[in-house]
Amino acid sequence: QVQLVESGGGLVQAGGSLRLSCAASGRTFNMYAMAWFRQAPGKEREFVAAINAHGDSANYQDSVKGRFTISRDNAKNTMYMQMNSLKPEDTAVYYCARRSGILALTDANEYDLWGQGTQVTVPS
Repeated sequence: QVQLVESGGGLVQAGGSLRLSCAASGRTFNMYAMAWFRQAPGKEREFVAAINAHGDSANYQDSVKGRFTISRDNAKNTMYMQMNSLKPEDTAVYYCARRSGILALTDANEYDLWGQGTQVTVPS
């Protein structure tokens, strides 16, 4: 059974950095686009970033452009997100997700496999 496992979350001061990882089991990781979503307390889940199956095209939410970088290592079945210049409004549970297609789409409904989430906290 394919699973996604996130890691790398934590508490960081405003302006700091974190690197999230999402490790996938299975042998066909390079056939799937991947994405990060987040959900803050009392808010709906929102798109953060997505990367296509080949790793050469990405989409970002406007609020994270220039601060977050999504990447993947298909040889390691792992996706990453480098988060710099973190702000209190980035506080959320971050989820990685996989979709059965190669394009880096932004709609959560396009993704059919989800991880358990990792908490990122940036105190104000």
